[in-house]
Amino acid sequence: MLPTHHRRVAAACAAVAAAGALVLAGLPGSASAQTDPSSSPSLSPAESAAVDKTSPGVLQAMQRDLGLTSAQAEARLVNEAEAGAVAGALRNALGTTFAGAWVHGATSDRLTVATTDAAEVDAIEAEGAQARLVRHSTAQLDAAKAKLDRAAKKTATRDAPVWYVDVRSNAVVVRAVRASAADSLVSAAGVDSSLVRVERTKERPRPLYDIVGGDAYYMGGGRCSVGFSITKGTQQGFATAGHCGRAGTATTGYNRVAQGTFQASIFPGKDMAWVATNSQWTATPYVKGQGGQRVGVGGSTQSPVGASICRSGSTTGWHCGTISQHNTSVTYPEGTINGVTRTTVCAEPGDSGGSYISGSQAQGVTSGGSGNCSSGGTTFHQPINPLLQQFSLTLKTTGGGGDPDPGEPGGTWAAGKVYAAGDSVTYGGSTYRCLQPHQAQPGWEPPNTPALWETV
Repeated sequence: MLPTHHRRVAAACAAVAAAGALVLAGLPGSASAQTDPSSSPSLSPAESAAVDKTSPGVLQAMQRDLGLTSAQAEARLVNEAEAGAVAGALRNALGTTFAGAWVHGATSDRLTVATTDAAEVDAIEAEGAQARLVRHSTAQLDAAKAKLDRAAKKTATRDAPVWYVDVRSNAVVVRAVRASAADSLVSAAGVDSSLVRVERTKERPRPLYDIVGGDAYYMGGGRCSVGFSITKGTQQGFATAGHCGRAGTATTGYNRVAQGTFQASIFPGKDMAWVATNSQWTATPYVKGQGGQRVGVGGSTQSPVGASICRSGSTTGWHCGTISQHNTSVTYPEGTINGVTRTTVCAEPGDSGGSYISGSQAQGVTSGGSGNCSSGGTTFHQPINPLLQQFSLTLKTTGGGGDPDPGEPGGTWAAGKVYAAGDSVTYGGSTYRCLQPHQAQPGWEPPNTPALWETV
């Protein structure tokens, strides 16, 4: 019999595998097992992520920017959906020994899960993932980064502008123009130096708004990009970056027609805002894709480190890359922003506020970065789920879930609510724990989506 902690891991991942055959090589069911669709209403991870509804424009941009074939691009999205579900189950099962997870390979067909406990290695590998034994848990790394965030409020970070938890190197990385600036930040935070790795950089990130003008939407003499369509009750509007405007700032659309007004904005600290539009503008579940194609938004399930991600902006259009790190802090001339995601996607001024999407899943709105789309660069996006939660907004989607549960089983789960990994809810007399961050939708009830929820 497996030890107790091994049984927890096996049980958690078996529930995910039961939702559908996994494409990742070596994971349960990857060879030939198929779930009888008539035996269960559950959605597979790929179905929950509405991978089959991914716009051709997204697939074409992935092929161009990531050097993939059409088949590889499609396989990558399926694998990333499956890997996110397995990683979420292992995160909950490993508890305090969990040290991060990431995908790699051209089609993201390999999932690595790190742990601080050698006794968990066999259990991780039994689920088809590669195990890595490391020194620090994600909880320890997150705590160290939180200390840096607090110290940055009283310490100059202009020459140490970026820091983040890097699960692949099992360290908190501080990127600095001057090493002494990084040392000062780490010393002021009182963080154990064994947790930190300093990287030299010439990058000085900045917000990516543009005062020249163009299309997209305008506020005074500036220009930014629409992120995602949202609703708040009956009010329609869109999510965008906080540095693009303050509450009360009026906007006009790409056609210079009166559009709406910023209702709330946070910057610095976070980089999030939303605009309420007037009756001439209708919220749609789409973002502008390659060549003007419309890309459908099926939900907001957060993708794992290493996953593919694409960005739409009014200056440079559609570009793709990969997710480098979540839980990143970056210092702009205006101040420090916490909790953003670092990517390899390029962007330029005027792209700020624009959409980041993985497959059909909204990821965030463009914040800032360095470099450009000619020579390449690094960008940061404000994750969409915290933005929706902060302002009590509902993402406009194409309806990526299955059929809504017609009954009223009761419980604490609610459509429209944003859930973080590890959150617990009740539904139909059972208790469930969240596997991947997302905003709940009708049809995504916990019994229907084992890629998002596990029974407790």
